Amino acid sequence: MNAQLIASEPLPAPRYMGKFVTLFASARLSLRAKILLAFFTIILLLTAVNIMLIWEVLRFNRQYDALMTNITAANNLNGTIKPAIDTEMWNIVSGKTEFAEANQYQIIAEINSQLDFLAANARSDRSRIKLEVIRRTMGTLTHYVDVMGEQIEQGSRVAENEAVLDNIRGVTAVVEDSVQDYMLFEVNEAEKQYKANQTRFTRLSILYMILLPGVIGFSVLAAWIISASIYLPIKKLHDVTTTITGADLQALVTTNNVDEITELGISFNIMIGKIRELLQAKIEERDNLKKAELKALQAQINPHFLYNTLDTIVWMAEANKSAQVIEIVCALSSFFRIALSKGQEWIPLEQELAHVRSYLTIQKMRYRDILDYRIEVDEELLHNTILKLTLQPLVENALYHGIKTKRNGGLIVVRVRRTDDNMVLLQVDDDGVGFTPYKLAQIQATLAEEGGEISMKESGFSGFGLENVNKRIKLYYGRQYGLSIQSQYRGGTQVTVTIPRECDPVALDDGEVRP
Repeated sequence: MNAQLIASEPLPAPRYMGKFVTLFASARLSLRAKILLAFFTIILLLTAVNIMLIWEVLRFNRQYDALMTNITAANNLNGTIKPAIDTEMWNIVSGKTEFAEANQYQIIAEINSQLDFLAANARSDRSRIKLEVIRRTMGTLTHYVDVMGEQIEQGSRVAENEAVLDNIRGVTAVVEDSVQDYMLFEVNEAEKQYKANQTRFTRLSILYMILLPGVIGFSVLAAWIISASIYLPIKKLHDVTTTITGADLQALVTTNNVDEITELGISFNIMIGKIRELLQAKIEERDNLKKAELKALQAQINPHFLYNTLDTIVWMAEANKSAQVIEIVCALSSFFRIALSKGQEWIPLEQELAHVRSYLTIQKMRYRDILDYRIEVDEELLHNTILKLTLQPLVENALYHGIKTKRNGGLIVVRVRRTDDNMVLLQVDDDGVGFTPYKLAQIQATLAEEGGEISMKESGFSGFGLENVNKRIKLYYGRQYGLSIQSQYRGGTQVTVTIPRECDPVALDDGEVRP
């Protein structure tokens, strides 16, 4: 490709912008630096304008809220002080209420409390002075109420009490007039504050309308320049790649592009290499899956197991044990029917347990004197989907390398339960001979190994092999799942399989399924 094709033309732009856009696009700044510079500038401008506007709005709200709060509180006092006090004191003088049982002091305390609130929120010295006048008048009112109480206590005459009551009525009238005067003052202050803020908001709105078009214009210009600085090198890279499709991808690495584009070319080549590696790993994994499935099926159609079972059937038939013959034939039929499962790799847990139960039924008839078993399962897990042939190889391992080696009888317990973290544990316990510490460490090290192919040879642990079962589970479920084993020599063995509770199999490209 010639230089003219590779260089390519920039995005259409007005003439007066053309040279500036080209200069900015060819600047030895990274794309990230150009974008950040433009966006930081835009954000800074918008933030400054909006912070100024928001600050003024908040300031106005604080002032207005304080004024409205004081006006509301004063309005609640206005018109209620005089009736409340006068009524209480008249009831006392007329003998309707005892002085000690009346609410005059409670009313005065509530009024003083509201005056304290108003003073705490006062925004001017004049407001505080007016509130102080009201507070002192309330002190005078309290004094006359005290005088009334002392007179009544001394057994004063009604005329004397009425004289004090007239004084109280005069003081309450002064308090009420003072409160009304304070309220009118606050209303006037609120109106002045509103007009001042309205003028300030008008100025801010004009300033905002002036700055906003400038910010928008700068944003448009920055977007145009940045798009051109991104488009030019990417268009150049596109023109180059169209000429070398199917050829050596190293040609993408050029030194005349900006840093990110150069890195893009290098990363593209690395990505192609990684894709090839992943494809190869995919092929190997699929081969391992097929080997695992084949090995699992071979283990179920073990000729020795089949021969021994048929010999047992013949022996029972010769002994006229027809019931046992029917039972073992039904168990053998169920065993192979579930093992084949019409080629399905995923079956309900209930079928997997039926497969294990059929196997143990057959083996119990062969090893009646040395084998006993028990299956414990959480009923809510029976319909969960599980990888076929997960439990039976573990049970077989427990029988041949645990119970049978022990020779004097033993118990195999199969447990299926759910953990708190929504996992499913499949456990096979036996009280057989167990593994020596050296053998146990060897097995655990083998199970902990990552990768590796499914062995088609007989394992040293069982017909199918704990190692192959472990790898098969990891291939289907993921490497975070698999087998763990604990054993004590002459104390038994426990093999645990950890799988997710929810596992929806999906089809592979060749028709196989996996979670």
